Amino acid sequence: MADEPKPEGAPPAAGTPEPAKPAAEKPVAAAKPPAAAAGAHAPPKPPPTMAAVPWESYLTKMLKEQFGDQITEFSTYLGQNFLVCKSGAAVSILEFLKLEADFDYLVDITAVDYPKRPERFDVVYILYSFGRNERMRIKTAVADGAKPATATTVFATANWIEREIFDMFGIQFEGHPDMRRILLPEEWEGFPLRKEYGLIQQDERWVRENLNIESGQ
Repeated sequence: MADEPKPEGAPPAAGTPEPAKPAAEKPVAAAKPPAAAAGAHAPPKPPPTMAAVPWESYLTKMLKEQFGDQITEFSTYLGQNFLVCKSGAAVSILEFLKLEADFDYLVDITAVDYPKRPERFDVVYILYSFGRNERMRIKTAVADGAKPATATTVFATANWIEREIFDMFGIQFEGHPDMRRILLPEEWEGFPLRKEYGLIQQDERWVRENLNIESGQ
């Protein structure tokens, strides 16, 4: 006898396996926001300390014998030799290096501003010897308002370079033959490379009076 259709909802016949129940759907977890990049909110790291190492050579021995404790450091950094000296000895060291060690070319003089230091500025002289094919730096610390001796007595080319340092940092060099601005107008107020001089700060008065505009920006 053919199986008669069972009414809907009737229990299955004995021995008939129950149909598999569909698996319960798991709740979908809310999507997590993408993780922030590692270190995105970490405070900025301070710049690495310059990894200078002691510099010893026949030249440093000569300089030690000549200037003693007037030179406080001989170091080299990535193949660049430099010495640190007391401010009053800088010009004498330049002269010695020119006459006795063949450093006959003054490449540049520059300065760095450290406002929180008692001796606020570093003045840095860069020399080169054509005969030795060697470059070196002489660094000295200078207090705000102090007047280091001019290097024009050793290198005539120091004239305009020292004027530029005065123009940008306000450092005056004692004995300079023409200590005045060289890039900015004489009546300009302030020294743009000092740290307290804002990035976009200008002498607004000079700009208004001479250029007839409110700002140079």
